[in-house]
Amino acid sequence: MNEKIKNVLDSILNAFETGNIPEAISVATFPPISGIPSENWSFNNRVIQFLAGTIDSRGFNQWKEVNRFVKKGSKAVYIVIPCFKKVHDEEKEEDKQVLTSFKPMPVFRVEDTKGDALDYQNIELPELPLLDRAKELGVSVKAVPGNYRYYGYYAPDRKEIGLATPAEKTLFHEVSHAADHIIKGKMKPGQDPFQEITAELSAQALARIVGRNIEDTTGNSYRYIKGYAEKIKMSPHKACLKVLSDTEKVLNLILHGKAEGITSEQQEAA
Repeated sequence: MNEKIKNVLDSILNAFETGNIPEAISVATFPPISGIPSENWSFNNRVIQFLAGTIDSRGFNQWKEVNRFVKKGSKAVYIVIPCFKKVHDEEKEEDKQVLTSFKPMPVFRVEDTKGDALDYQNIELPELPLLDRAKELGVSVKAVPGNYRYYGYYAPDRKEIGLATPAEKTLFHEVSHAADHIIKGKMKPGQDPFQEITAELSAQALARIVGRNIEDTTGNSYRYIKGYAEKIKMSPHKACLKVLSDTEKVLNLILHGKAEGITSEQQEAA
């Protein structure tokens, strides 16, 4: 193991083991966007929107209300909405809404519209360490609006990182996911505990190796790892040790462009 990486990982593990964890400093997020229809959609419809490669979808008339118009030839994304019927409850002597069916409704991605700029489209990311490295790994990075549910994401199918905060460690976490994806060739669906612990431990190491931010986020990382460790019935320290080999490979790929144990095809992808 690279000595510098080993020393950094050892210092993090020691902090976890001894409990010498500083007070967490809240990660700054962009304000939530108000008035976006998808904020009130069902979970499944938000998933459909995400898989369509956008963070904002609206109906044709909804876009007209904000003076944006669907580009000619654009294809709709279909979400599913419930249909209700008003029936009279004779026992309670009142009308009530009863769910009768579901139907598809076409919406269009913000990327498929033109017109007035939306407030959140003015979001820009500052110059962050490893942005160029992410691009070298074949991963695109873009700013997305925050909603207090997440600070960033990595979409393996699109090799895309979305950041809803200028905090360096969030980029490091998502870049670590991307490196883990390249090394293993695939990622488990959802938020797999071992994948999340690997990414967070790698991010904390990267923050200490290349980060310029003077804010100490060790407390945030500890709680993040502890939450996932509890799901697999491990202590944070034991869970970190479990993924130490994967973490080393992730760090070597990000910092040195290579990771022991991966194929030549994966090396080329990096």
